[in-house]
Amino acid sequence: MDKPRGVWAVSDVTPLAQQVLTLATEKHKRVTCAESCTGGLLAAALTELPGSSAIFEYGFVTYSNPAKSDLLGVRSETLEVFGAVSEETVREMAEGALMRSGADLAVSISGIAGPGGSEFKPEGRVCFGLARRTEISACEVTTESVELGATGRSEVRRQATLHALNMLSQALISI
Repeated sequence: MDKPRGVWAVSDVTPLAQQVLTLATEKHKRVTCAESCTGGLLAAALTELPGSSAIFEYGFVTYSNPAKSDLLGVRSETLEVFGAVSEETVREMAEGALMRSGADLAVSISGIAGPGGSEFKPEGRVCFGLARRTEISACEVTTESVELGATGRSEVRRQATLHALNMLSQALISI
């Protein structure tokens, strides 16, 4: 039986999640995540796999602005000035997740899954942050915004999960 339109399973992202698990295990690195629009899908993809407890202890689902502030330390000024869907916010989300988890890598996600959006923040815009622990400083963070398009809520969330897994994979390859 075919899946209804707009419905996907964690198994849809399993190959890339497996790559992250394999690389992190080989390199003895732990990962964490701070999710907003994906609502825990990234954590679900990582923990679907046997052996994931060796590299993943916990993640953060911070759907609301107060959750981003309370759990990750995102400054209220950042949220007020730039909004939840911004590179400034995902930077602070990734930093907060890294510092609070003790992991080596943290990826953060915040976006407009839809329906809706605005002229300035259209449906399908997703911001990502990647923080990595370094020997020189507490952490190094990179951010990016991706336009996934108005492809529907479920598809935006799936594509954002895949993109975050790819970011983790590439970061682990470069370590």
